[in-house]
Amino acid sequence: MDRKLVKQKSEYRWIVERAGAMKVDGVIFASESLIAGMDNKVVEQVRNVAALPGIVGASYAMPDAHWGYGFCIGGVAAFDPDAGGIISAGGVGFDIACGVRTLHTGLKLRDLEGRHELLADLLFRKTPAGVGSTGRIKLRPAQLDEVLANGAPWAVEHGYGLPDDLRFIESGGRMPGANPAKVSDLAKQRQAEEMGTLGSGNHYLEVQQVVEIYDAEAAAAFGIEPDDIKISIHCGSRGLGHQVGTDYLKSMASCARQMGIELPERELACAPLSSDVGQSYLGAMRSGINCALANRQILTHLVREVFDEFQRSAAIRLLFDVSHNTCQEETHTIDKKPRRLFVHRKGATRAWGPGHPGLPAEYARVGQPVLIGGTMGTASYILVGTAESEHMGLSSSCHGAGRNMSRTAATKQWNGKDIARQLAGRGILIRTRSIRGVAEEAPQAYKDVSEVVEVSHNQGLARKVAKLVPLICIKG
Repeated sequence: MDRKLVKQKSEYRWIVERAGAMKVDGVIFASESLIAGMDNKVVEQVRNVAALPGIVGASYAMPDAHWGYGFCIGGVAAFDPDAGGIISAGGVGFDIACGVRTLHTGLKLRDLEGRHELLADLLFRKTPAGVGSTGRIKLRPAQLDEVLANGAPWAVEHGYGLPDDLRFIESGGRMPGANPAKVSDLAKQRQAEEMGTLGSGNHYLEVQQVVEIYDAEAAAAFGIEPDDIKISIHCGSRGLGHQVGTDYLKSMASCARQMGIELPERELACAPLSSDVGQSYLGAMRSGINCALANRQILTHLVREVFDEFQRSAAIRLLFDVSHNTCQEETHTIDKKPRRLFVHRKGATRAWGPGHPGLPAEYARVGQPVLIGGTMGTASYILVGTAESEHMGLSSSCHGAGRNMSRTAATKQWNGKDIARQLAGRGILIRTRSIRGVAEEAPQAYKDVSEVVEVSHNQGLARKVAKLVPLICIKG
């Protein structure tokens, strides 16, 4: 990045000063090396978001930020509906409510000794994954509408999980205000056979070992100990979410023109929150959130089925589930006044601090688990939200490593079979239906997740609790 485009305010805080059509400053959280590795396009997109109607506070970019569609990945922005605020499909992303769910297993590393291959094969056989993958659940239109309206509770009611699971999912597993009628027939058709599937790209199901504890109090509250075996599931709303984004980008572009909103670029197509298009997208997007939460709930059920066969003494329980491609209605203090805002987090994770009323009782004293997925073959982290994050970045943190190379470039540089062999040599078993996908997701194609997490930790966006390393990775 051209350093002239930003002004360093502290070790990890960089300002894109308000200029031209910008209504607020831009703020990028990054270390010296991370800011140097970011494309100038990140600054351009931070500026563009800062020019949208009704934005308050600042246009933020988390330390894993990289160029995206409209908003940068890692972008966070809040809009006030009482000040002409907008909602943008590009500010949510195509994979609506893509997120991470981490599960306890009740097992230790010793329980897997000599059995890694067996577990990898069982999980791979049971987990539908890959482009266009379909699951065993086939839904009629009326049934899918029930999923979109009710989210994870629908899955639990139909035998895919336990009632107690819902306490450890954001919003209890169901986003209020969903309106399945605002989801197109094509989007529903794409999802009819995709419930309970992992998808492709950077999505995964991973068996992980806890190797380090940084915060003993938070770790105890979360139920994390050294050598624990955890499972993390990273996926979203599959074909439905992508189609909702595609559908509404078109209608938002038309709405913006009609409303006289000048867009810095077409990819920032948006609609006033008060408009019919804005309200319709909210209903459809919330349906997409419920779709993703139900999808991860069904995948959890499949994991339980595997462990019933692999080791019946295992106890698969939810640690937490949080999405990182959403727009949610929240109250935040801006200029010393509480305001009702619609917070876009695109490739960014909500990070509530201690005492937030939306947290499970077990976590209220320490704060919300913040689940940071690693790249294939690298560590993942569990962080905890902080009180300071509220005024620093709208209670937001990073969501992962963030790419530093396109998928096309990665496939030109690495061979998927070689990557899988190298990881196997380190004791990490890869099971995939796409060798090309392994090359696309080569660990070297991403930023250093540990450095990204250090910035979040040192800046106070979220605090480190535990480090996990992969043992088995199931990919599409």
